[in-house]
Amino acid sequence: MKPLTVLVIANPADRSLAHLERLPESARIVVGLTAEAHWKAAPEADLVVCGGTSRPVLEELWPRLERLRWIHALAAGLDGLLFPALMESSIPLTCSRGVFARSLGEFAVAGMLFFAKDLRRLVRQQDEGRWEQFDVEELNGKVLGIVGYGEIGRAAAERAKPFGMKIHALRRNPERSAGDGLVDRQYGPGELDTLIGESDYLLAAAPLTPATRGLIGRRELGLMKETTVLLNLGRGPVVDEAALIESLKERRIRGAVLDVFDQEPLPAGHAFYGLDNVLLSPHSADHTATWLDEAMSFFIENFERWAAGEPLKAVADKKAGY
Repeated sequence: MKPLTVLVIANPADRSLAHLERLPESARIVVGLTAEAHWKAAPEADLVVCGGTSRPVLEELWPRLERLRWIHALAAGLDGLLFPALMESSIPLTCSRGVFARSLGEFAVAGMLFFAKDLRRLVRQQDEGRWEQFDVEELNGKVLGIVGYGEIGRAAAERAKPFGMKIHALRRNPERSAGDGLVDRQYGPGELDTLIGESDYLLAAAPLTPATRGLIGRRELGLMKETTVLLNLGRGPVVDEAALIESLKERRIRGAVLDVFDQEPLPAGHAFYGLDNVLLSPHSADHTATWLDEAMSFFIENFERWAAGEPLKAVADKKAGY
């Protein structure tokens, strides 16, 4: 029997690759960022481990991956990885779904508190050496509407619920949330307008697919209350950025908390930088000191299941895009 061959599309200097030492000693492990680095080994590859933006390399290698049996993405989102041949293949694709959800859930609460307690004003007054009391809000009793009740959405709900918030959640398959004690109201895809109108805070946590691109556009923003805060922690293009900027400039909604954008890095001079009702994060809400280690550990756990003939965790629906 030939030894296992694993192609890892990653920077060889990445310290988290030390976790690969937990693979069988007989395994042949090839690490590199380019197709050229993997070209020779590709026909023997059993497994590919890659990042969420590895599509160009994987697509170039695809015709040579004759023995491939499994692909694992170290990212949760797959919009930067999928291409037609992969989507149509029978090769299982797994991802790091849920690995980063805790930190994103915490950031969602931080973003809501930023507006509820008007932290921008607090910092400004402190910088100016000015004492001026003002009223703040509670999260208690407010409605957190979640568009895309997957791992990120549920992590946000888990952390918002102890504040006394009401959780209204929308997902493609609402039956998957049957019996979920966190959700006060559950909605399906055709009920987005209702969810938007009820929400005091609206969290976009949906994956980016053809169906979700521009899901929250000018019309949907127009359905929000003037006091609503929009949070986008999933993928930038799920929200129509131009329409959002317009709504924020005209104060048609209260504000936005953004960790993801159409273009990253967000270029200097972008309109978002000049708005005082936006909290911006440079796609860092899940960049903890351990996120890469956790992603690699999840892969190793999945590998052990695969080697034992057990069902893989976090298997993606390639046609659905996540």
